[in-house]
Amino acid sequence: MAVKTGRLASVVLGLSTVAATLLWLDTQAERPSAPMAGLTVVKNAPVSKQPDFDAYSDVRAKKAAFFDFLRPMVDAENRKIAEQRAFIQRAQERLLLDRPLSDAETAHLSNLASNYGVEIRAFTPETLADLLVRVDEVPSAMVLVQAANETGWGSSRFAKEGLNYFGQWCFRKGCGLVPNQRQGGMNHEVARFDSVQDSVASYLRNLNTNPAYRELRDIRQKLRLAGKTPTAEDLIPGLIRYSERKEAYVDELLSMLNQNQSFLL
Repeated sequence: MAVKTGRLASVVLGLSTVAATLLWLDTQAERPSAPMAGLTVVKNAPVSKQPDFDAYSDVRAKKAAFFDFLRPMVDAENRKIAEQRAFIQRAQERLLLDRPLSDAETAHLSNLASNYGVEIRAFTPETLADLLVRVDEVPSAMVLVQAANETGWGSSRFAKEGLNYFGQWCFRKGCGLVPNQRQGGMNHEVARFDSVQDSVASYLRNLNTNPAYRELRDIRQKLRLAGKTPTAEDLIPGLIRYSERKEAYVDELLSMLNQNQSFLL
């Protein structure tokens, strides 16, 4: 049966009105109310997704997954350090040629010195050499093996709940997770991080600035001056003060390094 044009237009218009009304109601129902004036909107902290390493029944598959997960973050942080080191070396070369540094270069060097805990009153080739002792990469194989040791291949409570892959401590109440086996009189906690990458960055900064790892930095610098690239095997002995187990801890890391070479290539 034919429908007259005017009637058809009325039907279409009616349906359009209903659809528009439903759409308006739908959007209003889903739209959250605006925050009240004067209230601070707090963003959620970033969360770093990590694999469920306990779900792996095959040991080799678990090890491969652990290293594959962590390696890109280690490489990314080492690249940042390498860029900082290259900048300092370029500035050092300019000073050796009696070329003045720009205000921007001086400001950047001041920030780097502050971040790495080095007090420099005047930038000279010698003072920049002191800074270069700290601003240097850490072999990824060493980082990966130590993370595997500290977390039980990603299975520890501190890795799962705190995204802490290196057992780093903090000393402000509520800054992290309280160890179940913490001895009486101790007030440390195991630090909690917003992301695994933050944990990696903090660990590298710890090795590059903490007085406890001066020996590691000295070994690395001597190898650099000899024109050699420091390896994990070279630097692991410099971790002797990382654990109360001292020599036993270093021997365990060296053993893990040797046993897992096929995963570290």
